[in-house]
Amino acid sequence: MEKMKAGIIGCGNISAIYLENLKTNPHIEVVAVADLIRERAQERADEFNIANVYNVDELLQNDEIELVLNLTVPGSHAITDLAALEAGKHVYAEKPLAISLEDGRKVVELAEEKGLYVGSAPDTFLGSGIQTARKAIEDGLIGKPIAATSFFMGGGPEAWHPDPEFFYMAGGGPMFDMGPYYLTALITLLGPIRRISASAGIQIQDRKVGSGPKEGTMLRVETPTHLAGTIDFADGAIVTMITSFDIRGASDLPFIEIYGTEGTLSVPDPNFFNGEVKIRRYGEETWETVKPEFESGHNERGIGVTEMVESIRAGREHKASGKLAYHVLEAMHAFQRSSLEGKHIHLESTYDRIVTTHISHSENEAPASP
Repeated sequence: MEKMKAGIIGCGNISAIYLENLKTNPHIEVVAVADLIRERAQERADEFNIANVYNVDELLQNDEIELVLNLTVPGSHAITDLAALEAGKHVYAEKPLAISLEDGRKVVELAEEKGLYVGSAPDTFLGSGIQTARKAIEDGLIGKPIAATSFFMGGGPEAWHPDPEFFYMAGGGPMFDMGPYYLTALITLLGPIRRISASAGIQIQDRKVGSGPKEGTMLRVETPTHLAGTIDFADGAIVTMITSFDIRGASDLPFIEIYGTEGTLSVPDPNFFNGEVKIRRYGEETWETVKPEFESGHNERGIGVTEMVESIRAGREHKASGKLAYHVLEAMHAFQRSSLEGKHIHLESTYDRIVTTHISHSENEAPASP
C-alpha cells in the first residue's frame, strides 16, 4: 500500500525522535517540514534528508500532503490543528490537545464535520508497560479494580531545561505537562472518569533558570505547580492523584498502583513505553513480575500516528484519538476548577475504550538512550 505523505509543523526538540522513528515507517513518508524559524526547519531537513522546507501556509496548501504532524508548542496546538483540518488534512498533535476546553471541542467537532482524523499524544499507553497492565486487569488477576494511586513528584524543569518559561504559564505546570501521560494511562486501565475533586496551588513561587543562555533568569509562575485530587471513575474505582513541580527532595511514591479485590498491580512510569508490571496477590508476601504482552523499545514516539494511519486505511476508529485527548483535557481542567470553585466537577465528556489488539512496534523502535 502506498505510504501516506506527511508534513511536520514545528521542528523543536521533540521533532527529532518523530523523524528518527518515522524514517523507515512502512505507512508514513515525511516529505516536508515547516517552522516559524525557517533555519530550524532547514536543520531538521538536512539532518533527516527531508526534501522540502516550507513555511506553514505552503505546507498546508500542498495537495500531496494528506497528514500533518503538529509538533508546535502547546499554545499553538489547537490553532494549527484547526488550520490543518480546514485544509482537508488529517492531523496528529503533541499533547495536550489544546489549552482551553473550547478550543479542544472545536478541534474534535471540526474533524467530525469534515470526516477527518485527529489524533493526539501521548501514545505511550500503546507500549508494553500499560498494555501489559491492562491485559492483567482484563484477565482478572487482581479481581475488580476498586482504587488506585497516581503520583508525579518532581522539582520542576527549570534546573535542566534551557527555556522553561512555558512550563509555568497557563497550559503548563505539572498537570498539563505530565498529567496527560498519567490520566491517559488511568483511563486506559480503568475506563472513563465521572467526577473530580481537588486542591491546587503555587507552593514555590520563586524559580530560576539553571542552565543554558538564560541561566540565572527568574521565572514568573502563573499556573498551579502542585495539584492533589480524587478521581471517581464511572466503573466505581476511586483514584488519588498528585502532580507536582514543588518536590525539592526525593520521593519514593509509586508511579501508578491499581488496587483490586484480589490483589495489587504496580504499573511502570507512563511517560515511557516499556517497564515492568508487577502483581502482589491477596494473601501473598512477595511481588511477581507479569510477563509482557510484547516488547517495546525505549522511545517509540510515533506509534500513535502510525496506528492512526492504519485505522484511516482500514476505516476504523483509532486509539490515540482526539476524543480520548479531549476527555483528558477536561479532566485536567477539572482539577483546577474544583480547587477554585470548592466542589466536585462532573465531566461532560466520556470515552469508550477500544479493544486493543497487538500493535506492531518494530518499525518505530529507536535505540535506547540514557
